[in-house]
Amino acid sequence: MDAGDLLRNALLQLSKSDGVRRTIETAPVSRQVVRRFVPGSTTEDAVAATAELRMTNRLATIDYLGEDTTDLTQAIRTRDAYVHLLRELKRADLSQMGMGEVSLKLSALGQALPGDGAKIALEHAREICEAAADAGTTVTLDMEDHTTTDATLEALRELRQDFPWVGAVIQSYLRRSEADCRDLAHEGSRVRLCKGAYKEPESVAFQSSEEVDTAYVRCLKVLMAGDGYPMVASHDPRLLEIAGALAAHHRRDPQTFEYQMLYGIRPEEQKRIADRGDQMRVYIPYGEEWYGYLMRRMAERPANTMFFLRGLASRG
Repeated sequence: MDAGDLLRNALLQLSKSDGVRRTIETAPVSRQVVRRFVPGSTTEDAVAATAELRMTNRLATIDYLGEDTTDLTQAIRTRDAYVHLLRELKRADLSQMGMGEVSLKLSALGQALPGDGAKIALEHAREICEAAADAGTTVTLDMEDHTTTDATLEALRELRQDFPWVGAVIQSYLRRSEADCRDLAHEGSRVRLCKGAYKEPESVAFQSSEEVDTAYVRCLKVLMAGDGYPMVASHDPRLLEIAGALAAHHRRDPQTFEYQMLYGIRPEEQKRIADRGDQMRVYIPYGEEWYGYLMRRMAERPANTMFFLRGLASRG
């Protein structure tokens, strides 16, 4: 295991540390630095960020931050936040044709609630999909840790019966993912391919960066060769180059796939991709529950860690 892998594992552990969380959340400069990655806590902040992206021909997928909800009231609040967001995107003319869509975590919608958690989360997701359909846009179901993969794919199948445009997420570091890509690479299927950002055991996930990247390419080959709509979620220049080469090899029109990057990461490259005529979608997180999100983003890319630390030092 190299130094990068050690840093990644350490950051994933810190994402679960209440002590470190309190230290970062109470640091006077933290919020100022975090705003590069999280534009704010309100619906208005998310809509404003989406509007700003549209000025440079970038699309958006928006995530109301929060997961592992064990309180029904909070799950309902999360559902309502998404419904309100979709109404505001429609009102601002930012949702038609999937211009601004939303990304959901089933755990934030009540999946972990005792008893009927899976049913409750599915119903909440269905209501959000109805709001998205009214707004003329789409929904993507985020993936979480490997223990929820089967449940998430089952929810996807249920939702696609009424909303065939619901997107899936596949994490290349899971050993099962190439097979999942084959199952999902069919006509009308939207699939976001990312590396993955949860700490997983070696029995289910590749551990080294090299193995994860190689698995990413294998999955990408399946998706680009299939009849679905690949969503290439990566900031890695080499992987982006491979994605472009595969799209060209399979003679894909730029409207049949898209690139995705995180809000605040490589914004100039995002603009360059959009300017050349490819579809570029930016993942916008918003809300108060930003700590776990931030730690996983730093784990994904060590350069994010250095940016955050430099921000703390320069503003402190």
